[in-house]
Amino acid sequence: MPVESKELIDLLKRCEKGERKSQDDLYKQFYGYAMGVSLRYSQNRDEAVEILNLGFFKVLTQLNKYNRELSFKGWLRRIMINSAIDYYRRNKKHQHLDVSYAKDERVDFNALDQLSEKEILGAIQQLPPSYKIVFNLHVIEGYKHEEIAEQLSISVGTSKSNLAVARNKLQKILKVIETERLRNHG
Repeated sequence: MPVESKELIDLLKRCEKGERKSQDDLYKQFYGYAMGVSLRYSQNRDEAVEILNLGFFKVLTQLNKYNRELSFKGWLRRIMINSAIDYYRRNKKHQHLDVSYAKDERVDFNALDQLSEKEILGAIQQLPPSYKIVFNLHVIEGYKHEEIAEQLSISVGTSKSNLAVARNKLQKILKVIETERLRNHG
């Protein structure tokens, strides 16, 4: 039994045939979801749009590779993540790397309970690209450090170090957000 609705399967078939209106409909139907994935991997909305468009181009040109027994949303998510990785690889030479290393200091602060999803996403977006991509792949997507190292052409040690630095920086960013919130509402 197919995972997707007959309507979605029919839409995908029309997209595969190159029907422009169907492609536009697919884009509109999954834009919000794909943008959410893209935003987690980008520095700003412009980068997210670039990742999203790169991803949708891949979706529309590789629909024949989609296995209709699996979730389309899951397949789309994988393509968006891979597009973000491609974007990172292509642009990493232009991005500034913060070369500070993780210190074993813990910020005694649990801001996640108090912050909105938008504030948390904004905090993740503030991370430098090399830390953000490792954080997202490991924490949100569940990749192992070996997989991240292979995908990004870095060592496993660099992946682990980048994750530690990302967590430390994220805690500090979240603490600043919470302090500002308390100052403005306290």
